[in-house]
Amino acid sequence: MSRIGKKPVEIPAGVTVKIDKDNTVTVKGPKGELKRTFHPEIKITQEGNFVKVERPSDKPFYRALHGTTRALINNMVTGVTKGFSKRLIINEKTYKGTVKGNKIEFSLGFSHPVIVDIPEGLTVTIEKQLITVSGIDKELVGQFSQKIRHLRKVDPYKVKGIIYEGEKIRRKAGKALASGAK
Repeated sequence: MSRIGKKPVEIPAGVTVKIDKDNTVTVKGPKGELKRTFHPEIKITQEGNFVKVERPSDKPFYRALHGTTRALINNMVTGVTKGFSKRLIINEKTYKGTVKGNKIEFSLGFSHPVIVDIPEGLTVTIEKQLITVSGIDKELVGQFSQKIRHLRKVDPYKVKGIIYEGEKIRRKAGKALASGAK
């Protein structure tokens, strides 16, 4: 049996979980509300202040859904209580970013500024070369962070670009002159 799937999700104080007949789970907490519909054959029940997830059989399809469903519900509960955030570093002194309303304007060495709309439900702050993306939906935070990161991928020779905080970049050696070349 799935080790992750069989663990119940604890509901902290101040959080309400509502499970509809069509397997739509709504989680409300101090930071907001999240709603998601899950596969109809996965059984989601609430017992006291715990949410339990059960699968109909041991087929590989249901085993995969079992752990995934439990993890997604846990992320919803964590999101409405603590929230999620990702930090990115603009790894070049001449590259800049500024938040203007619900848009971010980047100057990334192109001939034009790059403007990105901030999705609803996310907050973005930029302090010097550090970008912080935060929100209650873990999937949305990760998606938007990746979108920002792909605006200027890291150059493996000079290590210039946008990277996650703590990310290790494998550097490549530059061209070396051959010893017998004239």
